[in-house]
Amino acid sequence: MMLKHTLLKATEAGAAEITRFFNGEFKVSNKEGINNLVTEADHAAEKAIFEVIQKEFPDHFILSEESGEIVMDSSYKWIIDPIDGTVNFANGIPICCVSIAVEHNGQMIMGAVYNPFLKELFFAQHGFGATMNDKRIHVSEKTEVINSCLVTGFPYTYLDTANGPIEIFSKLIRKGVPVRRLGSAAIDLCWVAAGRFDGFYEHKLQAWDSAAGFLIVEEAGGKVTDFNGDHYSPYQPHIIATNGKIHDELLRIVNGGEF
Repeated sequence: MMLKHTLLKATEAGAAEITRFFNGEFKVSNKEGINNLVTEADHAAEKAIFEVIQKEFPDHFILSEESGEIVMDSSYKWIIDPIDGTVNFANGIPICCVSIAVEHNGQMIMGAVYNPFLKELFFAQHGFGATMNDKRIHVSEKTEVINSCLVTGFPYTYLDTANGPIEIFSKLIRKGVPVRRLGSAAIDLCWVAAGRFDGFYEHKLQAWDSAAGFLIVEEAGGKVTDFNGDHYSPYQPHIIATNGKIHDELLRIVNGGEF
């Protein structure tokens, strides 16, 4: 299928650029807000990804973290994060990846997330399951939050509201629940899909952070919703992604409930 071939080729092109720059010398600049970094590698990876997609599908809509929207009158949209985990990347921490999703008529139909440093390529196609390096992956079997291993992320800017990220994190870890913070939402989601984590929640994501990863979780047998428990849309900020078995309990905790 041409679409899948182009998606994987674009993902690999982006990964080749970030691998080339990793642990080398590159320019780092700051976007709006504290620690909102962009590097030369982000731009190089994005350029390489665009070249692959626009060669095959020049009329497709593109949404990318660094360039924003390239609006086309098309039923297909590519949603791209050239480096998810830029702060990790800029510090030489190999937990970062290329994330690309394809949406058709408002439905996510394909997603790829590639961490070239761990040599892990996650892929999903709607209705066809999820894979890591071409092997099928499935979510975990844990049934209670207290026995789960969770992952989250903290936005760099947020109001210190009731039920904010710090409060929920504190509530979970005070009960002894291990909660990790890797610094790449796309990898967090893929690791839920692979059964390494049982659940992931975050308060403030952009579409390019989660578009590929949430499909990979769903296709691995997991459940992904917003904080209301409604079907997930990457165009709103809140996400809970789990193995499905702990979903309702984690949703209740994130919304201020106790264990």
